[in-house]
Amino acid sequence: MNIRCMLAVSAARMIGFISRRLGFQGMTWAGQAALWICPDLISCLAGQLREKIFAVCGTNGKTTTNNLLCAALEAEGRKVVCNHTGSNMKNGVAAALVLAAGADGRLDADYACLEVDEASARLIFPALQPDFIILTNLFRDQLDRYGEIDMTMEILEQAVREVPKAKLILNGDDPLSVSLAEETSFPFAAFGIREQVNRMPPDEMREGRYCRRCGHLLSYRFYHFSQLGAYECPYCGFKRPVPAYEAGEINMEDGLSFTVEDRRFHTGSRGLYHVYNILAAYAGLREAGLEAEHFARMLSDFHPGNGRSEQFTIHGAKVTLNLAKNPTGFNQNLDDVLQDRTPKDLMILINDHDQDGNDISWLWDVNFDLLQDPSVQSVSVGGTRGLDMRLRLKYADIPSDLIEDGQQDIVRRAENGTGNLYILVNYTALYRTRDILQKLEVSDG
Repeated sequence: MNIRCMLAVSAARMIGFISRRLGFQGMTWAGQAALWICPDLISCLAGQLREKIFAVCGTNGKTTTNNLLCAALEAEGRKVVCNHTGSNMKNGVAAALVLAAGADGRLDADYACLEVDEASARLIFPALQPDFIILTNLFRDQLDRYGEIDMTMEILEQAVREVPKAKLILNGDDPLSVSLAEETSFPFAAFGIREQVNRMPPDEMREGRYCRRCGHLLSYRFYHFSQLGAYECPYCGFKRPVPAYEAGEINMEDGLSFTVEDRRFHTGSRGLYHVYNILAAYAGLREAGLEAEHFARMLSDFHPGNGRSEQFTIHGAKVTLNLAKNPTGFNQNLDDVLQDRTPKDLMILINDHDQDGNDISWLWDVNFDLLQDPSVQSVSVGGTRGLDMRLRLKYADIPSDLIEDGQQDIVRRAENGTGNLYILVNYTALYRTRDILQKLEVSDG
C-alpha cells in the first residue's frame, strides 16, 4: 500500500462522512477526490480482494443484477464490495472500493460486484481487471451519449480486450451480446429463456435484427422482447448458443417462478426482464464455483429498491416507482404495469439533463398505444420534457394531464385516484421523485 493510496482512502472516507451528515449521498465526490490524490487507486484496492471481481455491464438491468449478485454472494457467507446505488462511472467504482476500505486503507473483502457504465468501461477495465464480465443485454440507449448500438459495441469490445483473462457471462438470447463474444473470441457462459413466454407486438422495435457476421436478416423461432429470443441466421449459421443456465417452466401469475438447473425459484417481482436479471446473477455465482445453496432464500427476501419496482404507501394508496430510460426498458415497464389488471393511475416524468440524455426522440419508439387499456384510469406527465411527452401521447390517442407540482400531484392522485399509482421516470427524475415519496411515506407514518 503506497502513501498516496492511504491518503486517498482517508480523504474519501472523510468526504463520505461529511456528505452523509449533510444529507448528501457523497459517493461520487469521495471517489473523484480519491482518484485526484491517487490516480491508480482502483488497481491498488482491487488487487487486495481475496477472490474474484465481477464487472456488470449492459443497457438494462445492470443495477438490479449487480445487487442480486452481491446479495447472493453475501448469502453464501462472503464479504463483498458493491456500488449498490448504481454510481457506475470511474469515480463511482473508485468510491465503492475506497469507502469499503478500513481506516488503515486496507480492503477486507472476498469479492467485488461493480456495475460499470458501458461508455466508461474502457477507462475502468484496465485498472479493475475483472475476472468475470456480466453482459445483461445491448439495446439502443441515450443517442447523444452512446450513439447508435454499433458505437456501444465498439466501445465495449475495446474494453473487453483490455482484460484478456476475463470470462464473459452473457445473455445468450441477445444476438448482439453473443456477437460481441464472437468478435473478441473470449470464452463465455450464456444464460437464457428456453421457451416462448408471452406474445409481443410484431412491430416492436428490434435493435439487433441483422446478423453482425454476414448482414442478413435474422430468423426467429420465437422472441420475448426487442431482439431477445431464439434466433438463427439462415445464411451463415450464426445462432443462439445453448445456454449453460436456461430458465424454463416460467409462471408469471403470482410474481415470477421458473426452473434452472433443476432448481425452482420464486420472486414477488414481475416482468419477464427480471428473469434475465436473476439468471445473470445466478450464472455469476455458479461460474465463480459456488453451489448457490442459499440463492432461493436470498431471492425470496430480495427487494430491488432504488426506483426498480420500488413500492411506497402514500395516504393509503399503493405507489410503484420504476426507472424507464430507453425504448426497450419503457416497453417492458408498460407491459409490467398492464400485467396488473386492477384499475390504476399512471404518472410519467421525463427530463433531458445530461445524465438523462438531451435527445428524447426515443419516446417515439415506445409502444404507448398499450395505455389505451381500460384498466388505465388516468395518465399524468411532467418533467422538463413533460410537454413533449404529452404530445407523444396525443399521437397515440391517450389523453393526459400536465403535472405542475410533483409532490402536490402525487398527493392528489393518491387521495383521489384509484389507490394504485404507477410512476415511470428517467434518471434525474428518479432521485427527486424517490425523495418525495420517501418523505410522504414517513409523514404518513
